[in-house]
Amino acid sequence: MALIDRIGVDVGRKLRLEDAIDWAARNAVRHIDIQLDTGPNAVTLFDDARCRNIRARAKANGVAIALHTLSAVNVAEYSPFLSEAVDAYLQAYIEVAPRLEAEWIVVHAGYHFTADVPMRMEAGRDRLQRMVRHAERHGALLLLENLNREPDNAEVHYLAHTMEEWRFYYDAIHSPSFALSFTANHAHLLPPGVEGFVADVPLERVKEVRLADCWRNGFEEHLVPGQGDFDFGAMFALLEGRGYRGAYTNAFGTLDDMQAARAFMVRTARAAGVAVD
Repeated sequence: MALIDRIGVDVGRKLRLEDAIDWAARNAVRHIDIQLDTGPNAVTLFDDARCRNIRARAKANGVAIALHTLSAVNVAEYSPFLSEAVDAYLQAYIEVAPRLEAEWIVVHAGYHFTADVPMRMEAGRDRLQRMVRHAERHGALLLLENLNREPDNAEVHYLAHTMEEWRFYYDAIHSPSFALSFTANHAHLLPPGVEGFVADVPLERVKEVRLADCWRNGFEEHLVPGQGDFDFGAMFALLEGRGYRGAYTNAFGTLDDMQAARAFMVRTARAAGVAVD
């Protein structure tokens, strides 16, 4: 498959899912990533008739759908009532995914409040293990994303933002229903960088690479390519040179920004010596 067809777009909350499929078809985008949390895309609004229509529309237009849970929902939650609510939230995504024929669901490890790291990590790992079992029963695939660093003096920090933390989860969970989503720009924020992450991560378990520009060792910004110092050509050369042939997903700016950047990224990959056709 040509590289341009492997670079999709994170629609997020920007469009109703049906409209997102139509937009993707008009722009020759072969896969989209969408969140089912609010408005007309709330996960509770997908009955059988709507799912059937979406499946048919996506198939007719050659558009693959992926789902992306909200990182603000704390997968590392351990408090009564809230803990059960997080389970129900993830289960709803897992149960709707096969009805939409979604390729995967991106999930997260949650976040901690500085003083409770071990408890949060254990709660998140245990929850992900439960959710993977649920995914196995429903024929869904979960991808655990490496998240971004926060300032050192912040009280709240995302989990699975370092290689060590990310590994804590994926070393404990082995299932056909569990794989990884590598956000390359998040790796760029940390000293190991993209090269360090790629050297350590089991690349055969990575099904998606997420892309945005940002500043080396900086803070979380999803910038349009060219507005930071991320070297997309070097990243493509590194990943493709190691045999990666999965999906890439643009996650920055407007839909038009992400669509226009697909061609830019192909040009940078070609200039770096990557076979793109």
